[in-house]
Amino acid sequence: MAAVPRAFHVMSKPTGAICNLDCDYCFFLSKEQLYPGSGFRMAPEVHEAYVRQLLEAQRGVDEVVVAFQGGEPTLMGLDFFRRTLELEQRYAAPGQQILNTLQTNGTLLDDEWALFLRDHGFLVGVSIDGPRALHDAYRVDKGGKPTFDRVVRGIDVLRRHGVDWNALVTVNAANGDHGREVYTFLRDELGASFVQLIPIVERATAELLPLAEAGWGERSRDRPLYRQEGALVTHRSVGAEQYGRFLVDVFEEWARHDVGDVFVPTFDTALAHWLGMHQSGSCVHAETCGDAVALEHNGDLYSCDHYVEPDYLLGNIAEGRTLLQLVDSPQQRAFGNAKRDTLPDYCRRCDVRFACHGGCPKDRFLTAPDGEPGLHYLCAGYQHFFRHVDAPMQTMAALLRNGRDATGLRTWYAGRDAHLSPTDPCTCGSGTAFAACHGGPAPRRS
Repeated sequence: MAAVPRAFHVMSKPTGAICNLDCDYCFFLSKEQLYPGSGFRMAPEVHEAYVRQLLEAQRGVDEVVVAFQGGEPTLMGLDFFRRTLELEQRYAAPGQQILNTLQTNGTLLDDEWALFLRDHGFLVGVSIDGPRALHDAYRVDKGGKPTFDRVVRGIDVLRRHGVDWNALVTVNAANGDHGREVYTFLRDELGASFVQLIPIVERATAELLPLAEAGWGERSRDRPLYRQEGALVTHRSVGAEQYGRFLVDVFEEWARHDVGDVFVPTFDTALAHWLGMHQSGSCVHAETCGDAVALEHNGDLYSCDHYVEPDYLLGNIAEGRTLLQLVDSPQQRAFGNAKRDTLPDYCRRCDVRFACHGGCPKDRFLTAPDGEPGLHYLCAGYQHFFRHVDAPMQTMAALLRNGRDATGLRTWYAGRDAHLSPTDPCTCGSGTAFAACHGGPAPRRS
C-alpha cells in the first residue's frame, strides 16, 4: 500500500528574531540570544535545504505551503525571494502546487515588493491591531514611535497592486474590549476579507514580572530569553473573559453581515468541529499538535513557533536529518500527543471540549477548580464563546449537511432579530440596548 502523503507546516524565519519594529508584547525578539554573534540571515545552503526537503517531503500533498515569517522577513530583500522561486522550480515535482506566504509588519513594502508579490502569487499576512490608537498601543518601532501610518501605507500598496493579503490581529489588553470596532475597521476601512485573531498571553514568573511589566527592558537586546514559564501574565495580556467577549462581539457582526464574504479562521475552525471534522485547520483547537514546526535562520528546527527554546530543538536540517525525519521523530510525536494526553479531567468533562480541546499547551498554566494543574489561561473565554455560538454553529452545520450555503445564517439571524425591540438587550450579551449595539445599522462598507 502506498504511503499517505505527509502534510505539515513549516514556519521559516530567514532573519531569525531580527525585526525593524519593537512591539512591546513580541515574545520572539529575545530569541536572538540563542544565537550570539549570528548575522541572522539564512545562508544559501540552508535556504536550498529548506525548499528541497519541504517539497520532497510533501509529494502528493494537494498544495505545499512555503512560509516565511520573522522577525521581519522582508529584511532579507527581494533577491532572497527571487531565489526561493528558482529553488522551487528546480525541486518541485511535475504538477506539484506551491503557495508562497509571507507574514510581515508591512512597513517596508513598496511598489517593487507589491509587483513581485502579485506577479508570483504570494499570500501576504500583515500584522495590524485595529484603528490607530489601538494599533499604536503596543506596536512601536525601535525608537518607541507609533507605526500605524507606515503599516496602513504598506497595506495600501498591496491593495493598489492587487496583492492577496490577510490581516493578522493580536488581541491584547488595549483592543480586547473593542472587537466590533477592530473588525469593522479592517473590513470597511482596509477592505480585509480574511482576519486572523491571535490572543496575547504574555507569561512571566514572579521574578521576571516587574521587568516584563516595564517592557522587558529598554529595547529587545535587553530582554531576557522568553520561555514558556510562569503562571503570571503582564498587563498587556488579554483577559480570559475579555477574549471571550471579543470573539462574541466580532462573531455577532460577522454572522449578520459577512458569512461567506469575510473569513475568520477561529470561526471556520469552530464550524469544522460542529460538523464533526477532526482536521479543523487550526492547531490551537485540534486534539493533538506537532505538525507546525519553526525553522530558524541557521537550519535549527523547533517543535513550535512558541517553543523556540533549547529543550524543544529537534535538530538541524543541514546536518544529517531531514525535515520529514525531524517532524516524524519520537520527540516531536511525544510533543504533539502531550496536548491530548495531559488534558485535565476538568477539560475532559467539559461540554465544549469537542470544539476547544484545551487550547494551545503554551497557555495551560492555571489550576482547574478540582486542583488539577494544566488548565488553559483562556478557559473562561473559550467556554463563553463556544457556548454562545452553539445555536448558530448548529444552524450553519445543518445548512451545509443539507447541501445549502452557510450564508443562510444571515437569514437565521434576521429572523431572530425581527422579534427583538430596539430596547431589548443585545444578543451579544454586552448589556447594551440592541439598537445601540449589533442591532443598529450595519457599518458602512468601503
